Amino acid sequence: EVQLVESGGGLVQAGGSLRLSCAASGFIFDDYVIGWFRQAPGKEREGVSCISYSDGNTYYADSVKGRFTISSDNAKMTVYLQMNSLKPEDTAVYYCAADYRPGGSSCSSYDYYYWGQGTRVTVSS
Repeated sequence: EVQLVESGGGLVQAGGSLRLSCAASGFIFDDYVIGWFRQAPGKEREGVSCISYSDGNTYYADSVKGRFTISSDNAKMTVYLQMNSLKPEDTAVYYCAADYRPGGSSCSSYDYYYWGQGTRVTVSS
């Protein structure tokens, strides 16, 4: 059974940093895509950053390029999202998601089947 458990959210002032973790179990990273998504109140869920273990591609939303970094520790089966220079508009519930996608990549929430429960990030101004 695939499970994804996020942690690391919280309250931070603008300009601060947080590191989100996604502990994965029930599958191996090969041929999977894993992504971080977020949903703010009243807005659609959007892809923040995704990584494909099939082709090595990474994706960042324009709004987070240069500030957020996705990485993973395969031995720990954990994917991280390092978030620096946080802005109030980064406030959202952040979700980790995974999908089996051999040879491909995607950062569209519609393409992801497995989801974590989310972790809330609040950035105060």
